[in-house]
Amino acid sequence: MSVLLRGVLIYGEEPATDVLIDDGQIAAIGSDLDAGDAEVVEAGGQILLPGFVDLHTHLREPGREDTETIETGSAAAALGGYTAVFAMANTNPVADSVVITDHVWRRGQEVGLVDVHPVGAVTVGLGGKQLAEMATMASGVGKVKMFSDDGKCVDDPLIMRRALEYSSSLGVLIAQHAEEPRLTVGAVAHEGPTAARLGLAGWPRAAEESIVARDALLARDAGAKVHICHASTAGTVELLKWARAQGISISAEVTPHHLLLDDSRLETYDAVNKVNPPLREASDVAALRTGLADGTVDCVATDHAPHAEQDKCCEFSQARPGMLGLETALAIVAQTMVEPGLLDWRGVARVMSERPAEIVGLADQGRPIEVGEIANLTLVDPDASWTVEGRKFASISENTPFEQMAFSARVTTTLLRGRITALGGAVRVATEA
Repeated sequence: MSVLLRGVLIYGEEPATDVLIDDGQIAAIGSDLDAGDAEVVEAGGQILLPGFVDLHTHLREPGREDTETIETGSAAAALGGYTAVFAMANTNPVADSVVITDHVWRRGQEVGLVDVHPVGAVTVGLGGKQLAEMATMASGVGKVKMFSDDGKCVDDPLIMRRALEYSSSLGVLIAQHAEEPRLTVGAVAHEGPTAARLGLAGWPRAAEESIVARDALLARDAGAKVHICHASTAGTVELLKWARAQGISISAEVTPHHLLLDDSRLETYDAVNKVNPPLREASDVAALRTGLADGTVDCVATDHAPHAEQDKCCEFSQARPGMLGLETALAIVAQTMVEPGLLDWRGVARVMSERPAEIVGLADQGRPIEVGEIANLTLVDPDASWTVEGRKFASISENTPFEQMAFSARVTTTLLRGRITALGGAVRVATEA
């Protein structure tokens, strides 16, 4: 099937042009292209970007299909402009075997809205004691490219060192949930004046930063690369700069919620604002934005974490940490980074598509918008003016902290290998294409 995108701004740059897609590739770029029998999408000056890549998504399948499934999460991803997502391993059962990782890959391909790449667990059962069979998962049908115990830190330095050494020989990536657990026992909120005033147990920055520093050194000695999940502090940004100056192969992601929200949100005790790592102070938010703009922080990853109502509508200390993120990520990046002039739209392509694809070694994602390239693409209306309503999301869960927030940019169309997967706020399954 052919698709003609009429009147797009490639990377947001003038002049407007047409893009013809045929047989999964960009066939032509130019003015007044002949549509022929192609489906025409009238873009009207919308911004064309490479499809987004999310290195950090929780799809909950298997085990918690009451909160999200690969199908509903894929729909949310397509609506958010994503063409590839990485599904974290903390499912039930844990994705610590090729049986689970291959299931996740196959199920994602059956749904067909986005490439769902399984993330394998670093340790058996996320227990932090014994390395999982990383080589088996990497060579399976799912071709696991990234391993993480996300939700838990690989806190034993010897286990982490072995994982990094092993990953280097396999050519895969270890992604670390940086949290020294002995510093966060009972912690539910950022350690600072707000938590102290509200009587909430504090979560110090050092819990994250100490692991970032340690793992940078372990990666140096192992000759391996390490990726830091959901960076949340100004100190982590400085540690990343230091590590890079030493020639250490380290990358990091920041979530949309850590770019937009700070711990002042906790005043209401609403557990929708509880997340791991916690919302920090405004100074950390500013440092993360600057770090993302200058490349110290490599990319944006959603940490999309659906939860059932009963897991959020309870006492703050007992609530599960996590927020929805796939359908709001682009809007938040536009508001926090593009509108203040910290990034242009080419910069958005870098942090949401190109760099994450590069970090994890996805050759078919984050590609230039040029003739002959694979048509994994996203159209963005920068003047959409919409309001968040969690009940309208494709996800089963509704735990968004952005409820009723107004944004001025939104994804309108997503194409996976030339096939429209989302258009005008609705998903389009493969049988309808």
